[in-house]
This record gives sequence, C-alpha cells and structure tokens, in this order.
Amino acid sequence: MVSAILEGKPDKNLILVTGRTHPKLASDVAEQLGIDILETTAYDFANGEMYVRYTESVRGADVFVLQTHADLVNKSIMEQLIMIDALKRASARSITAVCPLLGYSRQDKKHRGREPISCRLIFDLLKTAGADRIMSVDLHAAQSQGFFDGPVDHLIAMPVLVDYIRDRFSNELGNVAVVSPDAGRIRVAEQWAQRLGGGPLAFVHKTRDITRPNKAVANRGRRCQGQGLRARRRPDRHRRHHRRSLPRAA
Repeated sequence: MVSAILEGKPDKNLILVTGRTHPKLASDVAEQLGIDILETTAYDFANGEMYVRYTESVRGADVFVLQTHADLVNKSIMEQLIMIDALKRASARSITAVCPLLGYSRQDKKHRGREPISCRLIFDLLKTAGADRIMSVDLHAAQSQGFFDGPVDHLIAMPVLVDYIRDRFSNELGNVAVVSPDAGRIRVAEQWAQRLGGGPLAFVHKTRDITRPNKAVANRGRRCQGQGLRARRRPDRHRRHHRRSLPRAA
C-alpha cells in the first residue's frame, strides 16, 4: 500500500505510525517495507478523550499515519486527527494520512435539503489537522478526491482481489457469477465479470424506507442457479441492521 509513493525516498526519513483500530494491518505493512512501527503512547481518559504522544523525534521525517475507519468510526477518525496534529507540532517534514477505509466517504453528496456533505468535512478536518497527502482504497466516488486540497492516492483493490479469486477458484471460473448489491455498482460488477473471463452478471434491486433508518430490502434479482456467486459490495454503514428478502426471479 505505502510502497507506491516511497520510490526515491531514503529509508532513514520514513516513519510509519498507527492508531489502535487495526494494528495487525500496520504490522503487515511495516513487514513489507522492512521497517519498524514508531512506538506511540495512546490511551483514553475516563471522560472519553484521547491522549497521544510519540516516544521518538519525528523532526524532518516523512510520516505515514495508518488508521482505517472500519469500526467505531468517529473514534478512529478523531484519534487519527490527534496523531496528525501531534506530528505537525513536532516538525515532521510531510504527513500522509493512510485511510484504507475512509469514514463518511459514502456521504459525498446531498440527497435532500438541509443535509451535510460529510465526506468533504472529513477531508477538511484531515487537512486542518496537518495532513499533506491522503491515501485511501476504493472511495465511494472517485471524484471525492477533489474535496481535498492536496494530492490523493486513490488505490483500487480490484486487481489484487481478482488475482486472488483466479487463484482460489482456478478450476471453477466458468461457474462464477458476479453480483452487484444494488444498481449503483453494476458498472463495477461488469468490470469484475470482464476480468474474470466474462461470466454471468446479476444485481439486486434494493430500496430503502427513509422513515426507517438502517433498513434495506432487496426486492428482486437474477436467477443464478448452480453458479458460485461472488458479491461485489461496498462498505455499508447500515449493515449492522441489514434485512434482505430475495424472492426467486420469475
């Protein structure tokens, strides 16, 4: 992930730090890069506020702050902001916010009046905290990169995942169908199907009742009897209370 923008930078100026959301991911990245993760002191006060301090100097270093916003989204974001602010005040040369899953990225436009554009707010907060650059994977909308006043590395996971599926199901690719969870991801599902050899494509017609938060109903879909289905879905902020009903297509 990080190696894509490290060419030409001396290792002595490279520092990787991580929040508490996904330390295993940071450990794997550090192993791939052949470096150690900078030790960080981080804990919560009794009232819920967070404290962060780096145990070594970061002056003049290129620092990558790895924090995915996959769980406890608001806390993960706030911790990363505090970490970035501490680096800025400690005279780091450059700060890259690495957010494999960017919180609020799906709220990238207004659907009704008096709604926020929360994705823009998150980019603004990262910039204000001191981030010079952002790295993320599979943003909900590629044009969201324009919300950040600086370079954004938008990484696409499809090539890596397609290779995995090809290896994992090398003898069954002719029996694999790609499923889009809703109409908005049909084009992406088509790209997956093409990369996997042009197999069948199906999609679920999903509707929401705006008066009932966290509820989604899948109304219909294509019949794919006898085929292995690989769903290409996006992170769903409603998934903790997801309800689906999928009758057989006529």
